[in-house]
Amino acid sequence: MNLAALPKIELHCHLDGSVRPETIIDIAQRDDIIIPCFDIEVIKKELIAPLECQSLDEYLEKFSIPNLVMQSKENLRRIAFELLEDSAKENVKYIEIRFAPLLHTAGGLSIEEVIESVLEGIKDGEVLYDIKGNLILSCMRTMSVDKAFEVVEKGKRFLGKGVVAIDLCASENEGFCERFLEPMVLARKYGYRVTIHAGETGIGKNVLEAVELLGAERIGHGVYIKDCIEAYEIVKDKKITLEMCPTSNVQTKAVKGFKEHPIYDFYKDGIKVTVNTDNRTVSNTNMTKECNIVFDDFDISYGDYKEIYLNSVEASFVDEEIKEKLKKYI
Repeated sequence: MNLAALPKIELHCHLDGSVRPETIIDIAQRDDIIIPCFDIEVIKKELIAPLECQSLDEYLEKFSIPNLVMQSKENLRRIAFELLEDSAKENVKYIEIRFAPLLHTAGGLSIEEVIESVLEGIKDGEVLYDIKGNLILSCMRTMSVDKAFEVVEKGKRFLGKGVVAIDLCASENEGFCERFLEPMVLARKYGYRVTIHAGETGIGKNVLEAVELLGAERIGHGVYIKDCIEAYEIVKDKKITLEMCPTSNVQTKAVKGFKEHPIYDFYKDGIKVTVNTDNRTVSNTNMTKECNIVFDDFDISYGDYKEIYLNSVEASFVDEEIKEKLKKYI
């Protein structure tokens, strides 16, 4: 089967984890930004997390260099465009890009300017390629609750203009959901859809609380529902979609290896699963590679893939008209 030719949907892709290494060098040279060196092979080693990564925290260290070159309108717009371009070239028909606006204000940009710049890059990509993109605003769990409120408030003017959802990400500690309850309630009131990183690092109960307390419609990763029966049941019963990222999950040690990944067991048991890259550069992957993993390691059929694709369409934060268009690709 020609996996590259298959239509694809991506619901979990971080902008700052998907910057082309060549672009980082180009921007750093042009803008006099200090990075370790300008040798492409060295920079790739600095950006790409190994499969032998010891933890999620070690994996997250790889984001420091990309953020250095993501502090201007021009650079944010370019990087967003290039992500759409790269995705379109492997037949991704729809992508939801997520990023934390507060990480890109060090150069003096306002949150609104940051969001607007990324949306412009997405629109640039849509003009040139057969792809549709939307934006998810991530709030960092390592920041204060007030900062989450700030993102929710500043981002609401872009709802219906490319921003579709709110997210919580970064290091995962047990019980984080209660801390961020109020900003997430406000976000839902404004009309944001909700997807939450949870159950990535061994705490299945966080998935349960993300659904019950925060109103999560989708869960980023959710691997550890396998060890929490209450979380497993609520995900299955409420048809909560899991945004699963096989390569990333091996790197962060959410699973020991690809064959131990629960994605296919979840799928066979009726849980809504989707296939995603998480971070194209940090995980040295793309959607074709991730699809290849699930085809090779779990021997899934084209029928299985079609169902997962349609799960992704149904779980996407778009209107019915776009969903119907996406269904026709497969």
